[in-house]
Amino acid sequence: MSAGLDGRIALVTGAGQGIGAAVVTALVAEGARVVATDRTAEGVTALAAEHPGRVTARTLDVTDAADAEAVVGEAEAALGPLDIAVNVAGVLCHADVVDLADEEWAAVFAVNSTGVFHVSRAAARRMTARGRGSIVTVASNAAGVPRAGLSAYAASKAAAVMFTKCLGLEVAGHGVRCNTVSPGSTLTDMQRALWTRGQEAASARRVIEGDLASYRTGIPLGRIADPADIADAVVFLASDRARHITMHDLYVDGGATLRA
Repeated sequence: MSAGLDGRIALVTGAGQGIGAAVVTALVAEGARVVATDRTAEGVTALAAEHPGRVTARTLDVTDAADAEAVVGEAEAALGPLDIAVNVAGVLCHADVVDLADEEWAAVFAVNSTGVFHVSRAAARRMTARGRGSIVTVASNAAGVPRAGLSAYAASKAAAVMFTKCLGLEVAGHGVRCNTVSPGSTLTDMQRALWTRGQEAASARRVIEGDLASYRTGIPLGRIADPADIADAVVFLASDRARHITMHDLYVDGGATLRA
């Protein structure tokens, strides 16, 4: 069933690869025109070439408030009023707390939390003035369940979830909806970076089966998510089919967290 996004204008951060690129592709498939942004140009430029006339590539450092404000403004000037904003940009740092450097903690929060604030604020300012819009933040199921070695990542994603809910409460009266999608393990470069080099198949199997030593449950559905699985959830929440849903956190993790 179509999500009915013909003619809608969307902006996606972290669109150069992985989930972000899948979100752009899914939005275009539903008829939207998309401003695809990333810190570097290579990935989003390739996306624009794949979808001529449907995708516009822009570089964006979400940690820079002025850059976020400028790019959102430029997107509206070039394509028209923004209907959808999707926060996908994210980074991961894998380290136990006792070994985690101040700089690593700050860098993760700068992208995963503050970056969401910068882009969402810029989009919400414009959407509330028009009385419509949808903001979707891609978080993580780690935001709701502790993960060994992922304290900065999990905490930053939890902050992004609560920020998005608070924003959703503030802008609901202006017709703007704000939701989060929380993936579990998804087949991206970020996921592969956690695997043992040369033992990718065994690493993937451990993710699916779970790891008692790290107090991690497996995935009941028996598979690691494809980025398209996450993109489908984003498109649904961004569309009018979810018109009565706001401040919701949708887990897309194959049951991995047992929805704790």
